[in-house]
Amino acid sequence: MGRRRRGNVMSEQFKYELAKDLGFYETVQREGWGGIKTKDAGNMVKRAIQIAEQVSNKQS
Repeated sequence: MGRRRRGNVMSEQFKYELAKDLGFYETVQREGWGGIKTKDAGNMVKRAIQIAEQVSNKQS
């Protein structure tokens, strides 16, 4: 059975903020999200998870 996509989990604004922080915002502006490298997408997900864990730890 294939993977089930859950749609957008991150807001567009949050994704743009991550792209700025990680240094590939200009690529997104020029080429869209399809223009970023797989490595950049992976780093974006890792950073989003780190932020979510920090928020979760503060709320505990």
